[in-house]
Amino acid sequence: MEVFEHRSTFASTSGTQRGGLASTSFASDPKQLKNAREDIKTLIRNTFCNPILIRLGWHDAGTYDKDIEEWPTRGGANGSLRHDIELSHKANAGLDNALKLLTPIKENYPNITWADLFQLASATAIEEAGGPKIPMRYGRVDAPGPEGCPPEGKLPDAGPPAPADHLHQVFYRMGLSDKEIVALSGAHTLGRSRPERSGWGKPETRYTKDGPGKPGGQSWTAQWLKFDNSYFKDIKEKKDDDLLVLPTDAVLFTDPSFQIYAEKYAEDQEVFFTDYALAHSKLSELGAKFDPPEGFLIDEPSEQLIGDKSFAA
Repeated sequence: MEVFEHRSTFASTSGTQRGGLASTSFASDPKQLKNAREDIKTLIRNTFCNPILIRLGWHDAGTYDKDIEEWPTRGGANGSLRHDIELSHKANAGLDNALKLLTPIKENYPNITWADLFQLASATAIEEAGGPKIPMRYGRVDAPGPEGCPPEGKLPDAGPPAPADHLHQVFYRMGLSDKEIVALSGAHTLGRSRPERSGWGKPETRYTKDGPGKPGGQSWTAQWLKFDNSYFKDIKEKKDDDLLVLPTDAVLFTDPSFQIYAEKYAEDQEVFFTDYALAHSKLSELGAKFDPPEGFLIDEPSEQLIGDKSFAA
């Protein structure tokens, strides 16, 4: 099964329907998705939960294996992370808190899938932090039960013995490129690492001791709720011991396959935003089974511009 590519034909949820598809055939109800997005924005503004929502969406999608054809065995964005067996994986420590945040929204909008909700929340969290508009399509089908959960060990490790080789192994398995690996790494401009969860980072720093949200942890950037290119600039400048740099962060500026992109993103935020938005969109579709098969938009194509190109073009 190939990774879903961005296509020129989508089911429309407003105006004239395309391809004769009625919204009642969709895995998720488009109107409920739009309303859920507004509730997610309110949740983010009240709880500062951008980072954990992004991590939830990533970890649901990031188990994808391009060499496995069968769904949901191939992993990916199928909502399986809602099940306790997958939540208990070491790499998912703390994500039960994200699920608790989203559960009331899911209960309010029962006709959307967990798979769509996870990816909607992740993209919305980026945008609400000042990041780029993520070109998204919806209609992901949920894996039916815990038997659809992937085995443990599919997600990246923060401190492997050979960081570059590890990143290549994990992300190439998903069908992602070196540019996409570096662009996606830039999302560490948001959030903190908590040693009690990951084993990495300080218990607190001057940037995290007062929150917002629950105090503590070590952030990659000083303004860890603002999405920009500070992650790349701060790693390059090595200016502050209170900012976290993991082995998989540092290698972006030492391995030649990554360095060309890391240097570019440190210098040009607009280029980073463009590449990040496309990489995030691709990640959000990995392994997904869509209903309708081509997915559907909840924004007009003109609202999903990346650079000078429309996502639907």
